[in-house]
Amino acid sequence: MDLLTSLKISASGLAANRKRMAAISSNIANAQTTRTAEGGPYRKKEVVFGAEPARESFADILEGELDEKAKTVHATEVISTDRPPILKYEPNHPDANEKGYVAYPNINVMEEMANMISASRSYEANISALNTTKGMAMKALEIGR
Repeated sequence: MDLLTSLKISASGLAANRKRMAAISSNIANAQTTRTAEGGPYRKKEVVFGAEPARESFADILEGELDEKAKTVHATEVISTDRPPILKYEPNHPDANEKGYVAYPNINVMEEMANMISASRSYEANISALNTTKGMAMKALEIGR
């Protein structure tokens, strides 16, 4: 695997984890949102990751120059979960139903914080790999002097 492929893989990981952090932040910010434009309480968002070969062109694939196991990651889609809302008895709330229950999003803030820490660690790991690749490139340039 060459240096540019390594940089591309790290960059794809950074972009995917940035999108994951945005979804988690949205979940935390809307953990108490009872009314959305779509109607009903906010629905938790999750990012689905996918992988594809880290190849630039058809010629690269045909020649088989790159390692077949090298893959980049990308966020294929952001989905809304189907978790049922949590009903709380609050008859004075403006969004209460006729029985006095308010539908709140089924979001566990502690779970979201753990997911945020995980995404942050993944982001840091990709930065570390990117910096290591950059260091190897700089050392290779110094050898050439």
